[in-house]
Amino acid sequence: MALAPLAQPIGIFDQYLARQTEVIVLREKVMSLTGDSFEIKMQNGQPLFRVEGRVLSISGRKTLTDMAGNKLFDIVKEHFHIHTTFAVEDPSGRKLMQVKSGFALLGSKATATFTTPRTGQQEVLKMKGNWFDSAADIIDERIGAVVGRIDRKLLSGRDLLFGQQTYALTVAPNVDMALMVALCICMDEKNNEGGGGLLG
Repeated sequence: MALAPLAQPIGIFDQYLARQTEVIVLREKVMSLTGDSFEIKMQNGQPLFRVEGRVLSISGRKTLTDMAGNKLFDIVKEHFHIHTTFAVEDPSGRKLMQVKSGFALLGSKATATFTTPRTGQQEVLKMKGNWFDSAADIIDERIGAVVGRIDRKLLSGRDLLFGQQTYALTVAPNVDMALMVALCICMDEKNNEGGGGLLG
């Protein structure tokens, strides 16, 4: 399903702005020791990113790299917040984006805030989903547009055999695919706290 293109690009990594509606597939690595390492590919199989989890990290730190191994950012859980909160930090430790979870009567929601460097525009993205249906929309609050959609898909019997999860992330044109992947991972982490959910 195609998403409408945004008039102004939103995101931090211009090199990862979607040029058309893109579908990204996130799949846990088979028999990963941490259970938290993902390969991220385009729907056509082209590798895009790699995510590595640290086994003994209190913050549950995840590192996202490009396929050449260059670090784009870390995702860390921030403690001492009422609601589950994650920070996306650049390699020098500067906060690029914050993702805060909230409560909803029927499902879950989260809010991501960041600034798009090229426009200086403060962005607020809301994720709203019904975890029973295992799907969520990511909406740009400022313009009311759907900029991304997360769907959990079990693509084959082999996934069930190895207990793997596979997710499809649809990204609208002119939206930063790296930041959308970060949101997806934050929701996975949040829902795994409760023993399952959207991505876990």
